[in-house]
Amino acid sequence: MEAPSSFDTDYVFSNTEDAKMMLMGAYQLFAEDTYTSRMSNVWMQNTDVEVMQPSANPDGSRRDVWSLQGGFLSGFNDIFKSWRDNYLVIDRANQIIEGIQASSLANDPTMRMYLGEAYALRAYRYYLLINFFGDVPYFTEAAKAGMELDIPKTDKNIIYTGCIQDLVDIEGEMFFADEYSAGIERMNREFAMGMISRLALFRAGYGMTVDGTMKKADDYLDTSGDESLAVTYTALDGSQRVARTSEDYYLLAREYAQKLVALKDRALNADFAKVFRNQCEWIAPVNDDVLFEVAFMAANGGDVGWCVGTTVRSSSKGSTTIQVNLSPAYYFSFDDADVRRDATVSKVEFVSDTEEQVSSITGLAVAKWNRLWLNSSPGASSSKGTGINWPLMRYSDVLLMLAEAENELNGPSALAKDALKRVRRRAFPAEAHASKVEAYVNNITSEEDFFNAVVDERAWELGGEGLRKFDLVRWNIYGQKIVETKETLNNMGKAAHQLEMSNPEVAQYANLADYLYYQIDNGHITFLNTKYKPELVPELIVDVTELDAEGNEGAYARANWARNLFKKVTDENSGEEYYEPADYTERCWRGYKDESGQSAVPYLLPISTQTIEASEFLTNEGYGHVMN
Repeated sequence: MEAPSSFDTDYVFSNTEDAKMMLMGAYQLFAEDTYTSRMSNVWMQNTDVEVMQPSANPDGSRRDVWSLQGGFLSGFNDIFKSWRDNYLVIDRANQIIEGIQASSLANDPTMRMYLGEAYALRAYRYYLLINFFGDVPYFTEAAKAGMELDIPKTDKNIIYTGCIQDLVDIEGEMFFADEYSAGIERMNREFAMGMISRLALFRAGYGMTVDGTMKKADDYLDTSGDESLAVTYTALDGSQRVARTSEDYYLLAREYAQKLVALKDRALNADFAKVFRNQCEWIAPVNDDVLFEVAFMAANGGDVGWCVGTTVRSSSKGSTTIQVNLSPAYYFSFDDADVRRDATVSKVEFVSDTEEQVSSITGLAVAKWNRLWLNSSPGASSSKGTGINWPLMRYSDVLLMLAEAENELNGPSALAKDALKRVRRRAFPAEAHASKVEAYVNNITSEEDFFNAVVDERAWELGGEGLRKFDLVRWNIYGQKIVETKETLNNMGKAAHQLEMSNPEVAQYANLADYLYYQIDNGHITFLNTKYKPELVPELIVDVTELDAEGNEGAYARANWARNLFKKVTDENSGEEYYEPADYTERCWRGYKDESGQSAVPYLLPISTQTIEASEFLTNEGYGHVMN
């Protein structure tokens, strides 16, 4: 018998209200733990920016993702669930696509918008699968009875190509955020154009192949003859173009970034920190920097302000279990005048609503989000479920993609330089624009130097937002950045202990702060120095617990800073003392052992044992997995 409460596909897509409910089922998987913490931010480490210290040895948990030893994790249930949830979204998106295409309302503007959202959801989930697992099975049809669901992997570049074509074909029928009641809390036209640019850059770039090496599609696939690797689109000048090669996809990326600028340009918010404060205060402005953010506020869900954000040990608005930190080398890389540094990196943590303490230099949290900024309190015992939205794409990201793609095509042209300048202008006060924006960018004259400037700018602009890992992969400089970061940390530590000061690589850090000196007034910390050694060391230095003691007026407390990047060791037998790198530096990238930085980084996760055992085709052979 047919259940009276059943709804078949024809009914669901016969009206926009039920079609919307179906679409919300695809969005719903964003609210699962596999995305709220794992795939959005916790697994996006360890790089030269986001870095979390793992355990002393592999332990079969998320910490092995941080240390780039994912080969140990085939039995980790979170891996299985993440794979499953991505494919659940993809199948729900496929159902929506097929349902709308067969509907009598297929040409209704709202239905076309829903169709665009379904394609965008599918594309984003394939983007995650590819960057976490490499080549994966590719489904463009909804699962049906009798359909073969156990299929071999498809090359990642074919999947990228298909997703780009889908979005190219539909984005013109989507609504901009200011035309849509959901605003930036649903995937919109500006996000679709930005996603085309992002996917095109990944299609143009490198990825891990089955032989464990990094290659572009041009290096091993028939890009000239295989139509599954070609995207047809209309250029800004009205001409029809076909993207096949890496260079073609850089051109496509530039075209769609320029298209967004031409159709929906916006000035970047004058206050960088406000972009993220808005998310904590549940404000989602359209025509601003954020193009699309996952709508955790709608369901009081999400882990932003719990696993990523400023550390809050205890407060009336709950506490955190921070699982995303930032590298000390990253903190020190900022220009002193760059307002993004202190808006991105937190040197303090909260032990109550108003009482701060100094963080460890190897425990620098992401300052962009803070649960204490919530408009209403989730309660002192709360942890997850802050409702703080998670940004998936910002306009500054699109401008930097435009700068990168144009540079790849024409070097540091006026177009490329202007896009980079637009991002930097917000980062510096007006009085510094002449030197930090105009002169800084204008003095870049080579394609290589401009590329490096974009690499740096994306770090400073997007730190803590979970984009760096995948960027390093497509640029094929992940290993290089690991080696550079470790060398920087070690040299900073040596300088703090006055070791090897004749070495110019060490001596350049001679003036960096070995200690931080600070005072506390009503729980708020005021630092005497934040990056460099103070000109004068305070005369009265006391333990932090004694700052309020009688006679200690004007006293300072002191915290180890760069000194913690190197450690003194005493030999148990001989009593000999020597120095060696901090555990932090030795552990964080443990799975990558190439000191030259030239070989591929084992960034991919294995497919779960549970998935492999149920498949005739899927294995973890190849793809550079580290098993030791």
